Amino acid sequence: MTADWENVLSGFLGELAHIRRLSPLTIVAYRRDLQALAARLPEGPASATPATLRRILASAHGSGLAGRTLARRLAAWRTFYSWLLREGQVSANPARGLRAPRSARRLPGVLSVDAAARLLEHDTVASDGPGAAGAPAADVFDLQDQALFELLYSSGLRLAELIGLDLAQLDLAQGLVTVIGKGQRTRTLPVGTAACKALQAWLAVRPQLAGARPTHAVFLSRRGARLSARTVQARLARRALGQGLPQHVHPHMLRHSCASHVLQSSSDLRAVQELLGHASIASTQIYTHLDFQHLDTAYDAAHPRARKPRSGA
Repeated sequence: MTADWENVLSGFLGELAHIRRLSPLTIVAYRRDLQALAARLPEGPASATPATLRRILASAHGSGLAGRTLARRLAAWRTFYSWLLREGQVSANPARGLRAPRSARRLPGVLSVDAAARLLEHDTVASDGPGAAGAPAADVFDLQDQALFELLYSSGLRLAELIGLDLAQLDLAQGLVTVIGKGQRTRTLPVGTAACKALQAWLAVRPQLAGARPTHAVFLSRRGARLSARTVQARLARRALGQGLPQHVHPHMLRHSCASHVLQSSSDLRAVQELLGHASIASTQIYTHLDFQHLDTAYDAAHPRARKPRSGA
């Protein structure tokens, strides 16, 4: 990427981080999408035209990128050029009015209720003290894992909300957690009984990892720093494998599973919207398709007029 691009991106991403206060993960996504554009526009951002951007999108679509990825990429370009326009660096927004190619909307992957219970059924025993050479005992990490996964499933948190959680945001006496989601929107969510117990067990041994380091983070790494997203992903995948689940399980799958299971039980779409922190209910409506899919499967299995006739009958 040229120095011109680096300078412009530095200014734009700096505004997103310090003025609009977008999350670090969102900033990373913007940088990635704009780097893809920079690779196709070595002459600089001012060289873009609507026709140029349309050709770049078409080429990316032809190489196999999904419609959702292209739509996100185009949204990043549109925001970037709006900023350039305000800064007086371009005379028009070439991304305005463009639409990304559509692709079939995929339903999010979810665990069944039984699979979620299987994932979270795990014996953890509180440690009596640190392990060899002063290192925390292995079961301290088991207790933290249990608290992580129970909270993800109980409250439908995003991964960034989970790892960004501070001690002051937990109120286990009331069974509540307050999180700061996308757009710096704050919401207070219920924490289930099982998750509260898992969190209490983890917090009792948390000082073994925190040591003398002053940190407010709820979840910690081996060195006592805030836990990383990659670590949570790896430990959840390992837990699912160890519990014999047939599919790859990632943190967002527990968020999807929470939403789907609450909707199946309550049929309250607005409550699920508030739980997940969706700005628009249109984002939440995807779970009605999952609920219908569940109903369709149950109907086929249970209704006598839906069953396929047995061969030879």
